[in-house]
Amino acid sequence: MKIGYSEQSIKDLKRFNAVERILVAKKIEYLAENFTLLKQTKKVRELKGTEFNGQYRLTVARKIRVIFRIESEEIIILILRIGKRKDIYNE
Repeated sequence: MKIGYSEQSIKDLKRFNAVERILVAKKIEYLAENFTLLKQTKKVRELKGTEFNGQYRLTVARKIRVIFRIESEEIIILILRIGKRKDIYNE
C-alpha cells in the first residue's frame, strides 16, 4: 500500500520530538505492510460517528494516535491527523 499525508498531518507530525517522529513513521510503514493483520487487533479500529465515516485509528503508542482512511481505488493510506490521544478527536 502507498502512504499519503494530508497537509494537516505533516503539521501535526512536526509538533513531536525526533524520537516520537521516528516511532510514528515506523508504525505507519508497518501499517501499510500489515493493514489486514492489524485490523484484526486493537491497534487499528474503525472510528464510529458521522464525522468519522470511513476513518480508522492506529494506536502508535500509549498516548499517540494516527487517524487515516483508505483510498480504495489505488489502495492508498491517507494519513489525516497525528496527535496525542487527549486531543486528536477534538481537533
